Amino acid sequence: MQDEYSIDTVALREMLQAQRRTQMKGGIYHYNQIDFAYNSNRIEGSRLTHEQTRYIFETKTVEGMAPVNDVIEMVNSFRLFDQMLDKLDTPLTAEKMKEYHRILKAGTLDAQQDWFVVGDWKKLGNVVGETETTKPEDVEGAIATLLASFPQSEVLSFDDIIDFHWRFESIHPFQDGNGRIGRIIMFEQCLQNDILPFIVLDDEKYYYYRGLQEYPTEKGFLLDTCRSFQDKYFATYKDMVA
Repeated sequence: MQDEYSIDTVALREMLQAQRRTQMKGGIYHYNQIDFAYNSNRIEGSRLTHEQTRYIFETKTVEGMAPVNDVIEMVNSFRLFDQMLDKLDTPLTAEKMKEYHRILKAGTLDAQQDWFVVGDWKKLGNVVGETETTKPEDVEGAIATLLASFPQSEVLSFDDIIDFHWRFESIHPFQDGNGRIGRIIMFEQCLQNDILPFIVLDDEKYYYYRGLQEYPTEKGFLLDTCRSFQDKYFATYKDMVA
């Protein structure tokens, strides 16, 4: 299936994977790593700048003052993006979600807390804004139901991927890191279904948040916001795909 953008999404996927294997500098893999990690972490409160993120990826060093935990989570985000590309040919499962969480939160301050579980479902209840999420004891069943509702054997549409994302975020299965895990899954599902992926941008996060909040009664807010992110992704990266 070909999305309506004039990028060959199969070629995009293959290029990302090939450049990941060779660690090519200056290509679409390089800049996707930086832009995805910067925006996804910044949305969740990271204080690292885009320039600092680029230095960390390119030189493994930090320019200027930077919170240690932000640096750890940024490095982990680069590893998570690699894992996603390496596992594109494998189905999305509960264990895959947990592995993504292990990569994202390894070595962080959260990982040192007795109540925080790295690589497994939450033990304590959490909320999104003022909205309660799935209770810890119900998460396993909720994730199983979610995965069963979107069979791996079927092709997902753009609307399906956005719907999956909202359902995942509503469950909020992990103690922390749900937004970042949910967004890497969206990127993965787009590549798996020959749909142009996109990066949720920090400077437009309030439209994204509004879309998630209003989704039960008005799906169009989130769908239109993510289509806008797709437009921006296309404009940024179209010339990097042969």
